[in-house]
Formats: sequence, structure tokens, C-alpha cells
Amino acid sequence: MIKKTLGGKMRELTAEQIQKNYDSLINTIQLHITGDRKEKVLKMYEDMKDRFMMAPASAKEHYHNAMYGGYVDHILRVVDLSLKVKELWEQNGCKIDFTDEELVFSAIHHDLGKVGDLQHDYYIPQDNEWRRKNMGEIFKHNEKCEYMSVTDRAFFLLQHYNIPITKKEFIGIRLTDGMYEEANKSYYVAYKSEFQLRSTIQFILHQADMMASQIEGRLTKESIEQEETETFEKIKNIKEVLDSGDKPLEAQDKPGKISTDLFDELFGDKK
Repeated sequence: MIKKTLGGKMRELTAEQIQKNYDSLINTIQLHITGDRKEKVLKMYEDMKDRFMMAPASAKEHYHNAMYGGYVDHILRVVDLSLKVKELWEQNGCKIDFTDEELVFSAIHHDLGKVGDLQHDYYIPQDNEWRRKNMGEIFKHNEKCEYMSVTDRAFFLLQHYNIPITKKEFIGIRLTDGMYEEANKSYYVAYKSEFQLRSTIQFILHQADMMASQIEGRLTKESIEQEETETFEKIKNIKEVLDSGDKPLEAQDKPGKISTDLFDELFGDKK
């Protein structure tokens, strides 16, 4: 399903796709999360079910998954890629010092703060039409949501639901954004050997997150470029008809009909 924006079009999930993705996320939790905390995790998702289902992954068109349902779509992709990237590290001789549960738990919750706080969504629709058209801002940050970094809000939500995390999960969630997050610099840039990161979990998560974001961004870009190509072809066809002076027989006795038909071809919705 496609939504027009900025003269092009961007990806948009159907209601069925959004529901299917949410169900897949719950199944992933059921499969990979164990122990007493599983029920606590499931309760958090049930309490904020609608918000998890509908949350976008970013605010701007040229970022990744700036669409309703984009958050869960992104999380599922990061989970899948994290497990595949981990296998690549293993195949190349790296010893893995964390469990699949720790990796998947971290992948699921690395962007948890983008859902918002306990009362408010983090992203809300951009109501400024100029900013939507000229800056590609599909959503904006909700002023009612008290400022925290996305990662800090993730930890706040986890502790609110009394969901325990391991040290490796903390490191993984904390550092998934890599050096894009200024607060991570002291972890990644170590001037003493004893300060160097001891696990590989954060590198694997960062690579998976980057790959997912780039894939999602390119899917949107391809949709926009396709729309631009189709629009160019329509304009070209209209120009050829107008330049030739040929009119369809049914339009010859109806002044203005050809113009209306061509306008509809270019700007009308095609079912």
C-alpha cells in the first residue's frame, strides 16, 4: 500500500500487515524470552498494545520506516538480522559470549523508548502541512512526552515493569546506536586496554540495526523514485497527445473533456 508525499510516495503498511507483525513480535517473545520475566514483558506489550502496533520507527520520510507500524516492522528486521550477523561472526572464528535470549531481548528493546512514556506517544502526526511537504516530516516529537534519550526511556519502561536485564543486555541496548549516540563515545573509544568492550553483542546489534535501517530507507526511496518515473511518463504521454492535436472521438464534441481526462490521468487516484 502506498501513500503519496512530497510528490512521490512512501511505504505504508496495511492494517493486516500491522496486526501480523505485532503477532510475530509476540511469538518472538514467547519463543526466546524465558523465566519469570517473560510474563512481565508480555504484560508491558499488552498494556501498550495499540501504541506498539501503530508506532513509527522515525519521524522523517528520508529516515527509516516513518509510517504507522514502522516500529515493530523495524524491530522484527533487527531481530532477524542480529541472529544472522551473529552466525557470521561465529563462522569467522569469533567466540560468542552471550546467549540468543540476550541478543534477541536486546534487539527487541533497543528502540523501546520510541513508543513513548507511560501516558504519551513519542511520535505524533506532523500537523504543519509546510513541514510535511517541504521537509518530509511525517511525524513530530510529542511535546507532552518528557524529554529522555530513546535509550534512557527504554530502561525506564523496563524497570517500571520490573523486567530484569543482564549486564550484556544492558550493554547491548545501551550501545546499539553506536557512535551515532554521543553518550556512547566513552564506551567505544577506549584509551586503556581495561576499558575496552569485552563482549561482541553491541557490535552485532549495531551492525544489524544499521543494516535494517538502510534497507528500510532504500525501500522508501525506491517507492518514491518509482512514483516519479510513473509521473514523468504520464506527463510525457499527455504532452505527446496535446502536441499531436489528436483527440479521442468521444472528446471531439465535448470541449474541455480531453483536458479533464488528462488531468485525471496525471493526478487522479488509480484503484
